[in-house]
Amino acid sequence: MTAYAIAHLQEAAPHPEIAEYIERVSGTFEPYGGRFLVHATQHEVKEGSWPGHVVVIGFPGITEARTWWDSPEYQEIAPLRSRHIDGDIILVDGVPGDYDPASTARAMRETLPAE
Repeated sequence: MTAYAIAHLQEAAPHPEIAEYIERVSGTFEPYGGRFLVHATQHEVKEGSWPGHVVVIGFPGITEARTWWDSPEYQEIAPLRSRHIDGDIILVDGVPGDYDPASTARAMRETLPAE
């Protein structure tokens, strides 16, 4: 099942270390089957506030995403970004192709108190 690394990164002033990070990051996730799905694109906020940038990297599975994040190659370059850009980053499983949200609603209803 596909998994994703999703980053919500705040605006940052240009810096040589950020440029180096961007130049090198693809080389760290490609061996794990990762690829950019969203990067350096505009987003449209429909509700709430979402300042900054969105990055999404797709992986074949959560194991590959975790292995990439923990890899010496990625951990070596991560400070180039984190020293200059604040943000939130998560790894998350996708849903299977046959996912039915109605089953989630049914499970939720089963936990509700009787009316």
